[in-house]
Amino acid sequence: MSLCGSVSALSLRCGFRHGNSDMMNAMSFRGSESMGHPLTIPTKTRPRKASHPLQVVCLDYPRPELETTVNFLEDSYLSSSFRVSPRPTKPLKIIIAGAGLAGLSTAKYLADAGHKPLLLEARDVLGGKVAAWKDEDGDWYETGLHIFFGAYPNVQNLFGELGINDRLQWKEHSMIFAMPNKPGEFSRFDFPEVLPAPINGIWAILKNNEMLTWAEKVKFAIGLLPAILGGQAYVEAQDGITVKEWMRKQGIPDRVTTEVFIAMSKALNFINPDELSMQCILIALNRFLQEKHGSKMAFLDGNPPERLCMPIVDHIRSLGGEVELNSRIQKIELNSDATVKNFLLTNGEVIEGDVYVFATPVDILKLLLPESWKEIPYFKKLEKLVGVPVINVHIWFDRKLKNTSDHLLFSRSPLLSVYADMSVTCKEYYNPNQSMLELVFAPAEEWISCSDSEIIDATMKELAKLFPDEISADQSKAKILKYHIVKTPRSVYKTVPNCEPCRPLQRSPVEGFYLAGDYTKQKYLASMEGAVLSGKFCAQAIVQDYELLGARGEGRLAEASIR
Repeated sequence: MSLCGSVSALSLRCGFRHGNSDMMNAMSFRGSESMGHPLTIPTKTRPRKASHPLQVVCLDYPRPELETTVNFLEDSYLSSSFRVSPRPTKPLKIIIAGAGLAGLSTAKYLADAGHKPLLLEARDVLGGKVAAWKDEDGDWYETGLHIFFGAYPNVQNLFGELGINDRLQWKEHSMIFAMPNKPGEFSRFDFPEVLPAPINGIWAILKNNEMLTWAEKVKFAIGLLPAILGGQAYVEAQDGITVKEWMRKQGIPDRVTTEVFIAMSKALNFINPDELSMQCILIALNRFLQEKHGSKMAFLDGNPPERLCMPIVDHIRSLGGEVELNSRIQKIELNSDATVKNFLLTNGEVIEGDVYVFATPVDILKLLLPESWKEIPYFKKLEKLVGVPVINVHIWFDRKLKNTSDHLLFSRSPLLSVYADMSVTCKEYYNPNQSMLELVFAPAEEWISCSDSEIIDATMKELAKLFPDEISADQSKAKILKYHIVKTPRSVYKTVPNCEPCRPLQRSPVEGFYLAGDYTKQKYLASMEGAVLSGKFCAQAIVQDYELLGARGEGRLAEASIR
């Protein structure tokens, strides 16, 4: 495998390879800005152990060739359709609520099509579920640990359209799992660069003999045959069954679920296999195995609001659109025909437009739905879609941890999902002397109301198993310099069985009102890719409806002039 890559702007990319409050505020994410209290503890210098099974690799990997894949080309064509569409004789003023990736994407592509979006964000930070904040020391802490996959064609197109491809730091094509029965050790699935998909994925599975036996691999492969042969129709039909139920139905040993799919389920949706819809797993496997670089991962080279969201905002503004922070919606006010009259903000300001889009999480939308809409089947089905709680933990240590990697790591812990040493994986967060672990604490439902100190104590107990030579729960080894905890009471929608029929199309039955968000109908489920694609679909629907929406606006002006 070619290792020619880029050296960090901070002089060295050091990685490692292993051989083997109230409800309204909480729902609107104000409650999720409970950012933890920095903890300062006196430290002592301790000698490090000289031997360790990891080897230093000081390179990021080259960007994979994604532009020739069918999915990339299809989504690239969709992106170009906005730029080449006929220029509107009278651009629509489109009011969009929510500046997460869905809202930013909607506004970006509408601006590309010649319209004038006004994007309203309730908080003082961009990004929604990819938001981040800077503490008093200048260090960043984030809403979540975000990974950009090769199988994210819309996200990859977006980076290219903005000219920021170089902001993704691609990692070795591997998936790395901790070994709970062997504290401090890892097991890898390495995808050979020379093999095409899906052979490279099959090879990665077959070569790993630490997590599954040959008999378990064979039974798993046989169990997957219906999904391989049945294609998308089969995948969609598995929405009504959990991962655990599907595995047993296919005769796949429970140990396969325990060894692999607990970690995958928590990484995909922050819940365990006995709750997660099997459709979610099959969609991920399909994307990862059918594209050579589908499961290849990249980290953003810095904080998402500045490194990803601001370029989108700059693009929107360059085309005449607007983005406003601290603009929280209090009420959707209606006309006599039950269409949207305006958005009333909490500061009393009234925002009017030709078209209205809600690109907030589904829980926020449900809180603000007008009473007269709630019995409309399109909106009533949203009751089943509920955001899942998640906690993101950041811990700064007094030393550089050795038992880590320049990669995403699946912890296989009962409390932790995935983690990364961001002082190694991310250029902006790079530190040659100290580690900063960013960890996803999931499932978090039983922990979301716990104190920060309780969450940190529980996290440290799990880290002592992952770093037995370097971390102890009582901090007699590595010491915590500070920490931040970000609680999101309602994150991505909980992908439990029978949710798929409840996911709405972006075009609502209310004329002039549209939705965007990863919970809306699109093939990538709850993810950054799903959010971006939902924004494109929303923009596409508005562009398609331009003549109707324009006529509607003219009609209202004529009616107003008569009065």
